Amino acid sequence: MHIIHTVKELQEHLAKAPYKALVPTMGNLHEGHLRLIDQARERSQAHQGITIATIFVNRLQFGPHEDFDRYPRTLEMDCEKLERHGCDLVFAPDELELYPQKQSYTVSPPPELAGILEGHFRPGFFTGVCTVVMKLFSMIQPQCAVFGKKDYQQLKVIKGMVSQFNLPIEIIGLETQRAEDGLALSSRNGYLSVEERLRAIELFQALKSVCADVRQPDAKPQAICSTHTQALIDKGWAVDYLSLCQQEDLSPCTSINAKALVVLVAAKIGKTRLIDNLEIQL
Repeated sequence: MHIIHTVKELQEHLAKAPYKALVPTMGNLHEGHLRLIDQARERSQAHQGITIATIFVNRLQFGPHEDFDRYPRTLEMDCEKLERHGCDLVFAPDELELYPQKQSYTVSPPPELAGILEGHFRPGFFTGVCTVVMKLFSMIQPQCAVFGKKDYQQLKVIKGMVSQFNLPIEIIGLETQRAEDGLALSSRNGYLSVEERLRAIELFQALKSVCADVRQPDAKPQAICSTHTQALIDKGWAVDYLSLCQQEDLSPCTSINAKALVVLVAAKIGKTRLIDNLEIQL
């Protein structure tokens, strides 16, 4: 496995690659990331190509009071994991390499998609995500890129960006990977205390309860979300949102008249903010 830190080395190495499957990450890798690598490797091997992971903690997607400085940097450990999973190349640039000058040109996704849910509580987040992903796509020019469905809104935003810019890249969304008790795997789970980790399953349980309630006769989406939001608050969670949306465009579900819904949640336990979602097929 090659570990590359500069754009020049990266492009020299990729010049003759017939097919490139990409997994963009911020590092601090867990089993969920490695499943993405496995999927990318399967795709690249089918085309006699290479599997690429990027590791870069992107300042542009962090708000002024978020955890950019304390986000774990574990490059050596990450590379060991990636090599065990058959990754061919790791691109791990420093900040100056990826942003050699102030990034005054940015990619701003539409507010009706990027200004709700995560975008409402983290202004500018999706502009930061789209800008760095567009830079990586431009540098690497992959034929496919694999993302996890845990970041459901992010996946929608990136798919929309690729479509509207006519990028010849297949975006693959992989199902959320979970611990045995159902907690969605996340780098931020490492911030949880032992007690918080035991209680973190309450978030997934709330999502499952919403899914069950939606299937009841005369289900009322707003009342269902309000009930389960309050239940989490009563258990000590600080809830940013618990929303039932249309899968297609994440518009709010006002009545149960669609076949494809998704319930999304973001809430904080202690000092750790977690997100999760579940798709619902009616």
